[in-house]
Amino acid sequence: MNLSASSFLILSFLFFILPNLSSSKPMNCTDTSRLCTSFLAFKPNQNQTFSIIQSMFDLLPSDITADSTGEDDGGGGYIYLKKNCSCLTTTPHQYATNTTFTIRQNSGYVYDAVVSAYSGLAFPPNTTRASSAGAVVSVQLLCGCSSGLWNYLMSYVTVSGDSVQSLSSRFGVSMDRIEEANGILNPDNITTGDLIFIPLDSVPGVPYEARKINPPAPSPSPVLTNSNISAADQVNHTSKGGHVPYIWIVGGLTVVLALLVICILVCICLRSSSFGSSDEDGNEHNFQILRKSSFFCGSSRYNCCRSGDFRQTNNGEETQSHHQAVAIPKALGDGVFEIEKPMVFTYEEISAATDGFSDSNLLGHGNYGSVYFGLLREQEVAVKRMTATKTKEFAAEMKVLCKVHHSNLVELIGYAATKDELFVVYEYVQRGMLKNHLHDPQSKGNTPLSWIMRNQIALDAARGLEYIHEHTKTHYVHRDIKTSNILLDEAFRAKISDFGLAKLVEKTGEGEISVTKVVGTYGYLAPEYLSDGRATSKSDVYAFGIVLFEIISGREAVIRTEAVGTKNPERRPLASIMLAALKNSPDSMNMSSLKEFVDPNMMDLYPHDCLFKIAMLAKQCVDDDPILRPNMKQVVISLSQILLSSIEWEATLAGNSQVFSGLVQGR
Repeated sequence: MNLSASSFLILSFLFFILPNLSSSKPMNCTDTSRLCTSFLAFKPNQNQTFSIIQSMFDLLPSDITADSTGEDDGGGGYIYLKKNCSCLTTTPHQYATNTTFTIRQNSGYVYDAVVSAYSGLAFPPNTTRASSAGAVVSVQLLCGCSSGLWNYLMSYVTVSGDSVQSLSSRFGVSMDRIEEANGILNPDNITTGDLIFIPLDSVPGVPYEARKINPPAPSPSPVLTNSNISAADQVNHTSKGGHVPYIWIVGGLTVVLALLVICILVCICLRSSSFGSSDEDGNEHNFQILRKSSFFCGSSRYNCCRSGDFRQTNNGEETQSHHQAVAIPKALGDGVFEIEKPMVFTYEEISAATDGFSDSNLLGHGNYGSVYFGLLREQEVAVKRMTATKTKEFAAEMKVLCKVHHSNLVELIGYAATKDELFVVYEYVQRGMLKNHLHDPQSKGNTPLSWIMRNQIALDAARGLEYIHEHTKTHYVHRDIKTSNILLDEAFRAKISDFGLAKLVEKTGEGEISVTKVVGTYGYLAPEYLSDGRATSKSDVYAFGIVLFEIISGREAVIRTEAVGTKNPERRPLASIMLAALKNSPDSMNMSSLKEFVDPNMMDLYPHDCLFKIAMLAKQCVDDDPILRPNMKQVVISLSQILLSSIEWEATLAGNSQVFSGLVQGR
């Protein structure tokens, strides 16, 4: 590629001048299997809202804490971000954690946008690409793992006025500790922009929301002055040596008794109105009222799910209520949901939102019901419609989704129930099932997915699965991971759905296990689960390996072929076909057998080494021995590193505008 003089200057600036502006240096490591919890100290600017920060660093709200002091007290508006940190397998081996960054403006270069956004906490991507609004770039964040002397290391980029002494005072850590953790020989040789690792024994800061809540000002106590007391009372008070007059005692008791009676009457009225709110018009859609009123788990992202709940009155008007009664089928019984509670809708609301469950609103059919698009209280939603015989699956899905909240899991909004039917209301995920974008996408009106998009989708789904396996208070197995249960939003980011078969797994001497009857989808079921019903997180890993094979090949989990000499089609698992191809493809340079099964919709526009790595990862996931399969945490790390390599490969094609624009289409 011939570079003009201006292009050459830009390249020189990016690769030689800009790196020298930051003195942030990563921490070297040797053990590439090392994984630890780390923290990053970050000071957001005014445009970086809480939701933007979550997206930039790929975090849950619970992973973000804030400095307990204010701007004027030395805290400087810093927040502390909890991230898993690992030792990179690339040379040189350095500690880093991965995330993705969405470019928000068409100005400058990707390099500049990342440097500006992360304030020295990231490895700037090695690219000269111009920034394009909506483009997603993979970013590595600087982190560190403790050698064992401390529980955590926190990455901190120094600003003007910082010194080892000031950092020691600010974070309550001895100067010796900071110097030892960073190998500092001269504590006076600290300059602005240096990356300093702060050794910590506990999680820094306070919960982010707690910092925003100011304690209510104490109400002033009434001041008793002489002008409030009659002369006779003063004489009486003095003559009795300060004792309270008898008439005051009687009066006070009378007031207290009156207030107590009023409170009892109010409570009785409220209970009567709550229990008597049944439908008097004989409508067949009657509800069983559950008398526990603390049932709510809808995300605050949705207007219909905020804590200011609404109850429909007899005249059809909505009035605000803080004690919404909960409708629940009799078959579920009382006490099923001892958790946060979802929004409750009426059947009439659900029917109106879906245009009477019209065929034009039908999104698809699942194992346990049909899913419809709806516009509910001015929010786009998806409504799953089930018969009342599916109360077990309904309860399982409600229990799980009321407890788990993650950007890569479909969010529960609420539900409705009649004596004949059950309805679950979710967030609407615009682009639908991954299955429709992989298997013959043109016939379904979809544009084929580029390699980068496939890589990102795999990583998103892995993160969602890792969350329910590792990071929830009680761990779950999904038991039905497949491409039709992975949904894509408008930006082609993936969310796992359909938790009707999800199962709580309990810790035993053999790890986490739940013995159940075999359910799920043929082609995705692990061998040990098929043989004896042992549902573990490793059975989900097996199914995820099949999904990876589908992402690579564009083929379904079970392939139907015409058997020789028979009229009946033969059903072959995709796993057996892909494993046979990998057996004859020893490495990325000799993968002719594997290339025969690569999705032709990618038109050979993918890095062969990255595709081979994902294929080998899928092979590990579908190993017959569950012990030899990786866990989802290891899968997430591998996919993060492969995505980074894929984006670097994509950047090398920037000179070919036609190819490059095709790769990023639909981002």
